[in-house]
Amino acid sequence: MLKATYHRHTLFFRKPAGTSRGVLLHRNAYFLLIADNGIDPVYGIGECGTIPGLSFDDKPDYESAIELLCRELNRGNTIKKQWLENWPSIAFAFETALLDLKQGGNKLLFNTTFSTGQKPLPINGLIWMGNPDEMLQQIDEKIASGFSVIKIKVGAIDFNEELNLIRHIRSHFPEKQITIRLDANGAFETTDAIKKIEKLSAFSIHSIEQPIKAGNIKAMADLCRNSAIPIALDEELIGITNPATREKLIETILPQYIILKPTLLGGFENSEAWIRHAETYGAGWWITSALESNIGLNAIAQWTATLNNPLPQGLGTGSLYTNNIPSPLKVEDGFLHYKPEQPWDLSLTGIKKIN
Repeated sequence: MLKATYHRHTLFFRKPAGTSRGVLLHRNAYFLLIADNGIDPVYGIGECGTIPGLSFDDKPDYESAIELLCRELNRGNTIKKQWLENWPSIAFAFETALLDLKQGGNKLLFNTTFSTGQKPLPINGLIWMGNPDEMLQQIDEKIASGFSVIKIKVGAIDFNEELNLIRHIRSHFPEKQITIRLDANGAFETTDAIKKIEKLSAFSIHSIEQPIKAGNIKAMADLCRNSAIPIALDEELIGITNPATREKLIETILPQYIILKPTLLGGFENSEAWIRHAETYGAGWWITSALESNIGLNAIAQWTATLNNPLPQGLGTGSLYTNNIPSPLKVEDGFLHYKPEQPWDLSLTGIKKIN
């Protein structure tokens, strides 16, 4: 019989993380530990947590739901798929904890050239929203650190200032040297999104994520048909669990790309279903983390390595926190590396074993 418990760990951002929904100073991560009574002290670990205003399961009784899952497992009960659909980040933690347990509890979920340290994953450098000077400093730091793809959050400051920032980048770094991705997090109005995108297209932009709010399906489909910049769906995918509805969404909107965040979509199985739909209708895709600690990021990166997608992924968030979990993950020269010789250290969390 499985035995489960969880630990809460508050992560603190090194710098305020600005998004179109506000500024984040900290967030709670919950580590789900699952053991087999017959193999104590081996346990698998998974991570869950929510992003305010974004996660489908950002609800007041979130921690109570984690407690319920642990209680049901400890009673020997099966966790129903229908219940997990209401709690996608908990589903992700449950799936990854079971994978880790099955593989021996060493946080090596998949055997790939990434997890053996032979082949790092290309990633983009993330530029957080802030005042123009702060954003310019971030951009300069990322480029100096060896990134050839940067992703800039737009929509929180004056649009003309954002244009000036991107113009500054392009004046120093041509398209063949630096690829620019944009992420609007739904900040543009449907009435002026096409005009803003047209102005941004002058700077050779690779793609723009979620230019308008999710749920405006007809408007998004029109944008994808007429946009001067390829569009990637992100928030549009959150909360959709029915397979037929997933496929209908892709078929209707016909995006150029979709962005997959396993924590927000209910885990790897659901994310792979989205990938199949995207490929059916000719859309590209890549994987992005969603502010997880290194526990969750490690699981996502190892799974990503199994997919053999050559595009730079959005997996560079591990350095955001002052008290992240020391791990074998390391960002160097625009790549995420797994360093097997570097041990995990869970002492910051207080986790030792399941009692």
